Amino acid sequence: MLSRIKSLSSIQFTVILALYYVCVLNIPFFQIVKQGVDKQADVNLVFIATIPLFLIFALSFLFSIFSIKYLVKPFFIVLTLMSSSVFFGALQYGVVFDYGMIENTVQTNSAEAATYLNWASVVNFIATGVIPALLIYKANIQFKPFTKELLHKLAFMAVMLIGIGVIAVFFYQNYVSFGRNNDIIKRHIIPTYFVGSTVKYINVNYLQEPIEYKQLGLDAKNTTDKANGKPNLVVLVVGETAREMNFAYYGYDKPTNAHTENQGLFAFKDTSSCGTATAVSLPCMFSRMDRENYESRQARAQDSAIDVLNHGGIALDWLDNDSGCKGVCDNIDSIVIDRSSDSELCNGQYCYDQILLDTLDNRLNNIESKDSLLVLHVIGSHGPTYYLRYPQEHRFFTPDCQRSDIQNCSDEELMNTYDNTILYTDYIVSEVVEKLKKQSGKFDTAMLYISDHGESLGESGMYLHGAPYAFAPEEQTKVPFLGWFSKSFAKQNSLNLTCLAKEAARGGYSHDNLFDSLLGLMNVSSEVYQQDKDIFSHCRQN
Repeated sequence: MLSRIKSLSSIQFTVILALYYVCVLNIPFFQIVKQGVDKQADVNLVFIATIPLFLIFALSFLFSIFSIKYLVKPFFIVLTLMSSSVFFGALQYGVVFDYGMIENTVQTNSAEAATYLNWASVVNFIATGVIPALLIYKANIQFKPFTKELLHKLAFMAVMLIGIGVIAVFFYQNYVSFGRNNDIIKRHIIPTYFVGSTVKYINVNYLQEPIEYKQLGLDAKNTTDKANGKPNLVVLVVGETAREMNFAYYGYDKPTNAHTENQGLFAFKDTSSCGTATAVSLPCMFSRMDRENYESRQARAQDSAIDVLNHGGIALDWLDNDSGCKGVCDNIDSIVIDRSSDSELCNGQYCYDQILLDTLDNRLNNIESKDSLLVLHVIGSHGPTYYLRYPQEHRFFTPDCQRSDIQNCSDEELMNTYDNTILYTDYIVSEVVEKLKKQSGKFDTAMLYISDHGESLGESGMYLHGAPYAFAPEEQTKVPFLGWFSKSFAKQNSLNLTCLAKEAARGGYSHDNLFDSLLGLMNVSSEVYQQDKDIFSHCRQN
């Protein structure tokens, strides 16, 4: 059948392809348009009817630029295969492929990518990507002699511009007003938005001249009072994809913090993340830059809080069971869990976070007697395969969703699965606290837990994370922030725990506070330290 496809001119090919993109691959775009229409009191139906026509004209014009002999087929085959994946992510999960999501996608390892493979994604890729790509490959596209082809193409492109102009003449104000009230709409146009984001990512990371690396806090000094005889030992647990609203500490009606509820943890309320994906949030939360002025390229070219602590003489280790430290731990000792190990806690692609507890034991058995910070980067609640994040004995909430195409699970199953990951993370945190208690003879100990970002679980039709921050729901931006401090740590570091309990209840914090809070907690002074951002400084008695 494919071999008998009739001959097409380049213009006919362009129009057919544009129609396919508008009628199929831009279904998520029109869903967002409908949401915008539903919010309006008065709707001009003629204006709404021009939107698909406008999109056909615009894509036909753009596609004409690349409908060049020898380029047309490879270009549009690759574009269509990529667009198919973007279409599925947008349709099923509400994902927007902006710069941050492209960055997150590029940094995704093979094990993470495999979690998105399921029957729904494979069937979609074949139906909307592979089959159209085969049709493009088999299409018999006829090109006229160069000059004639060029003139025909220019004439066609002029007609498309005229069509756009006619729509603009009659409905310019409608487009401006509708676009202003629904700014996210343009981010769902396939393929223009994700292509633009990809080009921007390539330009920023590979084509621009590298920024000269800048060291920060070279004056850092550990000011801990050595007279007490015991150094400080702090464990920072960096969570993955945990959202505040599913923690019992913040009023959730299920016992997701049953393991730590009697250990005296502080829950800092109303804490906001720096981003909605690990690739952004993790380096940002350790950066000197705040969320408002964070720029990933610049952050990679300067020291992080970990580096400043290192300058100050703090012993540092990073133990990772997730997707790596995104450059944060490059200058210190780090251990990435070997997922291919024969441990019963690993399946070859992922390991349960309990494996970090064994690694922590080994580290504590050999730790030097000096002020130390150990970072545990857990896999926590990484989706969509939430059911792979907790072992059978920690499967407390049932029925749960034992599949990766989570959009096909019931609301109850999906929430139970996610809550199991939160409860299991709570178990990991409780075990860390117990291990620190056993170190009380050698160290004054404390523990912090904070997640990198949250997660959408079907609210407003959105799943997973990575939404543009300006439009991201609180499910993706509000994260848990917990702390535990031994009495000896509080006493020797002049930390008033009664005061801290009030600060935690007051809340209103963000990842912007982490840099200075870590320096303050570890008693490291430096010119880059900003006391007003140190959460603990308000409760430190001089």
